[in-house]
Amino acid sequence: MKKFNIRKVLDGLTAASSSSSSSAPPPPGTRENDAIPESLQSEHFQLCKTVRHGFPYQPSAMSFDPVQKILAIGTQTGALRLFGRPGVECYCQHDSGAAVIQLQFLINEGALVSALADDSIHLWNLRQKRPAVLHSLKFNRERITFCHLPFQSKWLYIGTERGNIHIVNVESFTLSGYVIMWNKAIELSSKAHPGPVVHISDNPMDEGKLIIGFESGIVVLWDLKSKKADYRYTYDEAIHSVAWHHEGKQFICSHSDGTLTIWNVKSPGKPAQTITPHGKQPKDGKKPEPCKPILKVEYKTTRAGDPFMILSGGLSYDTVGRRPCLTVMHGKSTAVLEMDYPIVDFLTLCETPYPNDFQEPYAVVVLLEKDLVVIDLAQNGYPIFENPYPLTIHESPVTCCEYFADCPVDIIPALYSVGSRQKRQGYSKKEWPISGGNWGLGTQRRVGGKGWVMLQVLYKLKTAKVFEKSRNKEDKPCTDIVDEDPFAIQIMSWCAESRMLCVAGVSAHVIVYRFSKQEVTTEVVQLLEVRLQYELNDADSPETAAEQQSLPGSTSSPQTSAPPSHPSTSSSSSDGIRDNVPCLKVRSAPLKQSPGYQVELVVQLVWVSGEPPQQVTSLAVNSSYGLMAFGNSNGLAIVDYLQKTVLLNLGTVELYGSNDPYQRQPRSPRKSRQPSGGLCDISEGSTTSEDRCKSPTSAKMSRKLSLPTELKPDLDARDTSFSRSRSSSVTSIDKEAREAITALHFADTFARKGENCAAPTLWVGTSLGTVLAVALSLPPAGEQRLLQPVIVSPSGTQIRLKGSILRMAFLDSVGAILPPAHEAWYEPNAPDEREEREKARKRRPVSVSPSASQELGEIHYAVVCSEKQAKVLALPSQSCVFKHNITETSFVLRSDVVQMSGSVCVTCFCANGHIMALSLPSLRPLLDVNYLPLTDMRIARTFCFSNNGQAMYLTSPTEIQRITYSQETCENLQEMLGELFTPVETPEAPNRGFFKGLFGGGAQSLDREELFGESAAGKASRSLAQHIPGPGGIEGMKGAASGVVGELARARIALDERGQKLSELEERTAAMMASADSFSKHAHDMMLKCKDKKWYQF
Repeated sequence: MKKFNIRKVLDGLTAASSSSSSSAPPPPGTRENDAIPESLQSEHFQLCKTVRHGFPYQPSAMSFDPVQKILAIGTQTGALRLFGRPGVECYCQHDSGAAVIQLQFLINEGALVSALADDSIHLWNLRQKRPAVLHSLKFNRERITFCHLPFQSKWLYIGTERGNIHIVNVESFTLSGYVIMWNKAIELSSKAHPGPVVHISDNPMDEGKLIIGFESGIVVLWDLKSKKADYRYTYDEAIHSVAWHHEGKQFICSHSDGTLTIWNVKSPGKPAQTITPHGKQPKDGKKPEPCKPILKVEYKTTRAGDPFMILSGGLSYDTVGRRPCLTVMHGKSTAVLEMDYPIVDFLTLCETPYPNDFQEPYAVVVLLEKDLVVIDLAQNGYPIFENPYPLTIHESPVTCCEYFADCPVDIIPALYSVGSRQKRQGYSKKEWPISGGNWGLGTQRRVGGKGWVMLQVLYKLKTAKVFEKSRNKEDKPCTDIVDEDPFAIQIMSWCAESRMLCVAGVSAHVIVYRFSKQEVTTEVVQLLEVRLQYELNDADSPETAAEQQSLPGSTSSPQTSAPPSHPSTSSSSSDGIRDNVPCLKVRSAPLKQSPGYQVELVVQLVWVSGEPPQQVTSLAVNSSYGLMAFGNSNGLAIVDYLQKTVLLNLGTVELYGSNDPYQRQPRSPRKSRQPSGGLCDISEGSTTSEDRCKSPTSAKMSRKLSLPTELKPDLDARDTSFSRSRSSSVTSIDKEAREAITALHFADTFARKGENCAAPTLWVGTSLGTVLAVALSLPPAGEQRLLQPVIVSPSGTQIRLKGSILRMAFLDSVGAILPPAHEAWYEPNAPDEREEREKARKRRPVSVSPSASQELGEIHYAVVCSEKQAKVLALPSQSCVFKHNITETSFVLRSDVVQMSGSVCVTCFCANGHIMALSLPSLRPLLDVNYLPLTDMRIARTFCFSNNGQAMYLTSPTEIQRITYSQETCENLQEMLGELFTPVETPEAPNRGFFKGLFGGGAQSLDREELFGESAAGKASRSLAQHIPGPGGIEGMKGAASGVVGELARARIALDERGQKLSELEERTAAMMASADSFSKHAHDMMLKCKDKKWYQF
């Protein structure tokens, strides 16, 4: 039999009565139902990805175009990231999602070949702003292990796991019938299979000779014309990589025992030299101790000095715990460069793209698992280049994000000026060598503050500096409430105009920061400790227990003392129960604070009778009021950061007062007595509540509130909504017990029904779908603000929605957003601080605080969005004018009220992946796109919307994905993006010299078409690989045509180049003809001169 629940019936009745009252006609004299014209329509919205920033997650391959100066990085998830000059970045994705094992540029052709772990190769067209695949080839019977594309060749060599080499025409992406079989390559030199192909490259001086490295240690020099091996080189250790000397007479191999072998091409018997870079050399002539494998070696020559040998790996096995190293051997010097992360790959950047010329290396690009490092080879000590890309956002794991799309114009220069002083010294003085591509309009406009394609790290703030460092295991921070880093940041609240910043951490602490351009030393960090508990005391005898840190009676100069490092003496301390202890210890020594964000105040929640503090779930700051509010699953605290006092400290149930719809009785696990008093008569204008909630400087108040709590809350308090049940019923006892504060919003509006004048208020949203208003009474500005108490009183206002409250905002009578009141920034450390502040106040526009110019009878609209629905209420009548159920089957993860195209709308991201937009105030659906199913909690934690159609989220632990929901931005995206390919003249080939040309000592060219073409080599087996035409053809043309430099411009450039070459050819032909005429004339003269002479006269 189904259990009957009278409370559900009551809930239903109250819901029905509230919904009927919301549609009732408003009282006369209001203008609530006046139609506000809404300019936003559904055609203004379109969703698309814009740019991706950050370090490529799980990188696996890298390549560089030395002429275009473009770097490509492939990842284990099939992503491609292309980098040019700072501001030129591009992201593309292989459809299969297979790992990229190798990348090869078609140098200066605007194309890239990628080889994937699913045995497919793809040709990417980079001549368009959004690169696309032109051709794909999927191998069916063999696994790809290595690829090589010679410079200025259209034939790609592909080595396989079986030891065979196939050849692909890059233009048509078809296989040649020419195949080098492993058994033909090694013949009788080995009885066993030589293993997979680990290296292929042609002799720099003879394109007809191909060197093939097999994993087992065999290297073969293959003659392409005669189709046989010229030489075979055998070593008893596995090979990892091979590199040529530019003259083609020597090559070097790296091996699995940490050795390098240098071979003369014509001496296959034994290596000319064997080197163990990191091995200890025994004195008795024995082999050195084996070392770790040398995974890659590069051999680069210089005209003026010794060659460079650069290698990764090869360290001795006894160097346990040593960091990964890159070794640079130059002449007699060996430099070991330690890296922070394991090396994935490295490339040496050289002055010439031609392999048969002196290489002249100038830098090494090192791809690490979590970083990209570029080393300057030309300077002593090999300094690194300062990386201009924003690749370090994951320096520690990202836990939350906020996005501000339209900041005050002075904030970016201010942050840049203080951030530039944080930079490390000792970087290379040269310019960043990856400098290809051209900026798009989005990057060019950035200089004027309107562009958004580029991401630049301006400033970094370390909040852990406020706390004591643990010197030994006993002093480690208390991690009883978190398993992760105790300093991890959960929530941020920032006022861009005043530059005030609040940060809430997982250890139940909140730090208030002020921005200053001057360095300052803080002798004592200001500290407040708050007991935010959910248990009512014996109300008959209210005791003044230390609910917050004791404050002196003198309000003019509030002081603070250091936090207690041991449990303070209380009734339960003798039993060893923790009480009054914060999770972290605030630094007691003087704190030197650099220009930038400086600590104003630290607020810590403390243990209460053996129960740990609950993590902060909501946070808000208002610079005009000088207040900061935060809440958790126990209740709400409001802090005056100017007077350094706690104004309000109430359990969530007490905020309701007698109006609690659930009629809950706050209870204690240790006390069975029901409270006989408490804050039970909170009604409009109740004097008792106002007196009770005055600033502690005027009256100390005591309130202990508690409910049974779990000792270990969820790791991310903001994500508790995922684990709890999502039924719309809110009658279970547990849910009532754990009603958390989930949203806070300061506003100048009407806190109570029927009020005539807007005033400062704090609006509080809870996890049970209730919105409560708290009225704030502020003293006059100036001296009075620092001396008189701020009076805080819950107003009794209640608004109910389904699901946890996520976002609140307020509109004026014409539907424009009401920004929270704010103070203009002033320099807090200036000697004449008061004058500075007064100037700032005078500069502040009148419209900042709407209450000053409020018309009588004017109405506001409150916009409230929960996990399930959105409501618009008219104030001060508090009647619901519009309501919209956002989702029935899922729930909203993030909601924001944003400005777009001169209007306002509500944007939502749901757990089922839908992104929605609703008009305001009518809540008409404008956009609903199934964009991104929630696959990771990281996306839920970091997704945020901003103004001007912008949104972002962390798509991987190291990358930010930015998207737009604006049709206008989508249309202009092509112009905004940078161009990867720019027409550049290929450098001239090295001069062969007179004698080399005369005696044939220079580079030997090869007509590969003659060898590999269908007429000579025949057709390859159809079952070996399958050709798949890519989508890049039509899309590429569309993309390029809509870009700034479209196909026509490129065609014109190509024609110009062709015309230039033709004119050069004409000039050369004319010169040759003139030379021939001159020769003919001289020969004729000679003939006439010698015509009549006899043989003995010569």
